[in-house]
Order: sequence, then structure tokens, then C-alpha cells
Amino acid sequence: MANTECVSIEYPAELLVSLKYKRDEFADEIKRVSVIKWYELGKVSSSLAAKILKIDRVEFLELLGKYKVSVFPYESKEELLEDAANA
Repeated sequence: MANTECVSIEYPAELLVSLKYKRDEFADEIKRVSVIKWYELGKVSSSLAAKILKIDRVEFLELLGKYKVSVFPYESKEELLEDAANA
């Protein structure tokens, strides 16, 4: 990604101890969970999420399972059927 931004986050030192992360691992995890949550909320596509995380789309979709996030963004069977009917 050629055009990028950087964000600084303040957190108490004991958070790293509690989560059992080193600083660089924590930064990677913050990025991962943020992108996964944005995907879950429908704010980013799986393609964009994968691009942000520098992995391929299939890897991203597999990663969702680790975080217990559905690949399918539907809250009900009716929503899925409606979307399928409009496809």
C-alpha cells in the first residue's frame, strides 16, 4: 500500500502482560482485530481487509474463523435469502 498512515495508541503496560504479547505482536494484533471488526460491521470488504493485512483473501477468510467471525455478513436466514434473490 503506497499511501499509508500511522496511528499511535496509548495503553497501560500491564495490558501487554495480561494479554501475553510483546510490543510488536500487540501492534499486529491491534491491526488484525480492527480490520476483522470493520469487516464484520460491513465497513471493509474481504479484499480490502486482506490488502491491509498483507495477506491473500483466502487467508483472511480463514483468519475470520480464528476470531469467530462469520464469512457471511447476514444476521438472519431471511437476509441471506433476500440477498441471494437479488443476485
